[in-house]
Amino acid sequence: MSKTLIIIAGPTAAGKTALGIQIAKKYDTEIISADSRQFYREMRIGTAKPSKEELGEVKHHFIDNLSINQAYSVGHFEKEVIELLEDLFKVHEQVVMLGGSGLFINAVSDGFDELPRASEKIRNQLNQTFQDKGILHLQQKLKEVDPVYYSEVDLNNPQRLIRALEVVESSGKPFSYFRTKNSKKRNFNIIKIGVSPNREKLYSLINQRVDQMIENGLMEEVRALYEHRHLNALNTVGYQELFDYLDGKHELDRAIEKIKQNTRRFAKRQLTWFKKSEDMKWFDPMESTAIFNYLDDLLFGRELADRKS
Repeated sequence: MSKTLIIIAGPTAAGKTALGIQIAKKYDTEIISADSRQFYREMRIGTAKPSKEELGEVKHHFIDNLSINQAYSVGHFEKEVIELLEDLFKVHEQVVMLGGSGLFINAVSDGFDELPRASEKIRNQLNQTFQDKGILHLQQKLKEVDPVYYSEVDLNNPQRLIRALEVVESSGKPFSYFRTKNSKKRNFNIIKIGVSPNREKLYSLINQRVDQMIENGLMEEVRALYEHRHLNALNTVGYQELFDYLDGKHELDRAIEKIKQNTRRFAKRQLTWFKKSEDMKWFDPMESTAIFNYLDDLLFGRELADRKS
């Protein structure tokens, strides 16, 4: 297998976009986004999408490919990415995939297990529980029945919490159990690179990014989406806190601080998820020379050695 998918993973604000573009340009290839919120056209500022200039440097896939009204699952993503890779590998030796959505990345690299189908009754009961008791109750319930997935999931996304609890109530087994089966065999090589600066630097970058989002007009974007705030796509950090502000639950300064706080917590959970991948090599995102040397050695080391011999 000469074709290789280069996966660049890591927490939000770690510098994945800039590095991914560098790598894609070096190997003259294209980028697949594995950021589950950058799929949505209406969510531009709060999802930190690549700029128009960055999108112009390298062709990107799975950015702005959906509307917030469209239902979309990890299973859909796996199927569509594998089909796209078949086409891309006809013209490229390498393809880059980057993002921070661990479940979506794992679906492509290892396959996505079929989960037990929950009854409408269970789903309705959990949705009613969410309405009556709030997201903290769902979080606590998941922590009790599946602490492994609790440590990894976006705790501010009620639909993810409800889906996991559906699986538990339908099967009697934790959601995380269904992600431990044998991986699917892919017909291409996979190189996994994790990028993150030290925690102090990462948290500083997160705070700076949130301030920049506000300056770039995140508040106006959220106002335009307010009537759709019940949609799953908008149950995410950066939007929910400002919806709460618009609902009068707290002041704007407090909402911005909560975005920073919740984003830092989310980044911590992302790192917890990715650190469990034993075949992922970690770098500081500024170590571009070391990263390129690592990639070149894996991609061409044997070839160069054969030529010298």
